[in-house]
Amino acid sequence: MSVLDESDKDCVENVQIFSMTTIVGAGVLGLPYTFKKTGYATGTITVFAVAYFTNHCMMLLVKTRKKMETKNGFSKINSFGDLGFVVAGPIGRTSVDVMIVLSQAGFCVSYLIFVSNTLVNIFNLKPLASSLGNDASSTIFGLSWKSFYIWACFPFQLGLNSIPTLTHLAPLSIFADVVDIGAMGVVMVEEVMIYLNTRPVLEAFGGFSVFFYGIGVAVYAFEGIGMVLPLESEMEKKEKFGSVLGITISFIALMFASFGVFGYFAFGDETKDIITTNLGEGWLSGVVQLGLCFNLFVTFPVMMNPVFEVFERTFCEGRYTLWVRWGMVLVVSLVALLVPNFADFLSLVGSSVCIILGFVLPALFHLMVCKDEVGILGWFKDGAFIVFGVLLAITGTWTSLLEILATKA
Repeated sequence: MSVLDESDKDCVENVQIFSMTTIVGAGVLGLPYTFKKTGYATGTITVFAVAYFTNHCMMLLVKTRKKMETKNGFSKINSFGDLGFVVAGPIGRTSVDVMIVLSQAGFCVSYLIFVSNTLVNIFNLKPLASSLGNDASSTIFGLSWKSFYIWACFPFQLGLNSIPTLTHLAPLSIFADVVDIGAMGVVMVEEVMIYLNTRPVLEAFGGFSVFFYGIGVAVYAFEGIGMVLPLESEMEKKEKFGSVLGITISFIALMFASFGVFGYFAFGDETKDIITTNLGEGWLSGVVQLGLCFNLFVTFPVMMNPVFEVFERTFCEGRYTLWVRWGMVLVVSLVALLVPNFADFLSLVGSSVCIILGFVLPALFHLMVCKDEVGILGWFKDGAFIVFGVLLAITGTWTSLLEILATKA
């Protein structure tokens, strides 16, 4: 007899889906730089705290849906937006949709920043620029190196984002995720070797002024609340979802904290906003960085899909519309051109959007639906998430904007 029955296997498959979707992303690549700013002890504590709060708020969404379905007679609550609609009407759906659009588009902006900066680091086209009469130290065809690579990616992204169904991208995306996880493993091993040889001066605790900055990056890295309700819906033994989710989030937190610590320990004050740019030259470094670029390049249309769905549902009656997709890709590319620093942008998106989407709205919806049965402690916990979430969003957004607008050395 098999050790796992079909429903247990279903649980494991959902864990794998959640892990691949959450771990493989751009947010983790900015964690070493964040640990440099906050200190490795503060950064580690922040990662595990955000993991715990993320897990709690994800379960709040599940509990809220169950309440609406079992006692209020609602059915087919398949997404975060559907839940927002049944709880708070059109304003609830609109709030969720706006946050999802901003967060998903923000992820894609960070992908383009990472890809362009990494390609600048890998490929030396200065001789080509010099032969064309450009100032090889700064521009090519009148564009900065970062802008050149973003616009070079643009036509290919138009093609990928024109694909009407994600099923055609699934095999390529899964392969890219496997490559990405392997690349991250190689990076961590190399960081350990570098640390053993250099042993740079490290700081355990940063100042209070960067505390909210660190929270923003950590929240960004863990953002994935939009997929919780669809995952829970597909599980046969739904009572196991909470424990499976908790184990998965714990594993992800350990991965994130390890990656951040190893990166900072290896390079100390020299840690850059995209950790892979610290790896230097060589074929192994180039392969690792290209693998990460390939993953994010292929993941871009997957992450943009919720944005397309919202805009096509709102303006095109849910029909596939090419000009909407191309227009959104153009907007995301233009924003990527304007953002100077990768990790600073992660903190901005995490603070301004992901905190509201991941903490404030789940607690608010839960309190609105279950206010008569949660008791004083429940009121206090949900109220604390709402109040502190709003305060963190305001403070973190302000801190991140100051970092972005500050003159970079």
